[in-house]
Amino acid sequence: MKIIFQRLNEKAVIPSRATSGSAGMDISACLDDDVVLMPGEIKMIPTGLKAMIDRVDAAMLIYPRSGLSSKFGVTLANCVGVVDSDYRGEWFIPLINNGKTPFTVEHGMRIAQIIPTAILMPEIEEGVVSDDTERGDGGFGSSGIKE
Repeated sequence: MKIIFQRLNEKAVIPSRATSGSAGMDISACLDDDVVLMPGEIKMIPTGLKAMIDRVDAAMLIYPRSGLSSKFGVTLANCVGVVDSDYRGEWFIPLINNGKTPFTVEHGMRIAQIIPTAILMPEIEEGVVSDDTERGDGGFGSSGIKE
């Protein structure tokens, strides 16, 4: 698989892995001025990038960075972002501050990570769904929390 990134802003940072064993490639903020996220606030942070992959059976999944989440309470507002194989617009990262203090996003700060992922493209069919399983229609909490 190949991902081609295009800078829409000369200051944009091409995503890269922090270490050779990193699953995700870090995505950086591309800002002219710092952005302050107040507690509970959501802001769309530009990356200055757009991209394309050379496969239709893959997506680029955007995940939070664990350090931002665990140390500052800053994470993705949509939990996991999905960049479809045919999307060609600029990437924006929706950050939310779940912490108790303001958080400042600066240019070049690593704010999310991308993990390219193969996806299944099933045929969709309407029909009858059998409830004849051990679980049946047992929903949330039906298996309990202890053995």
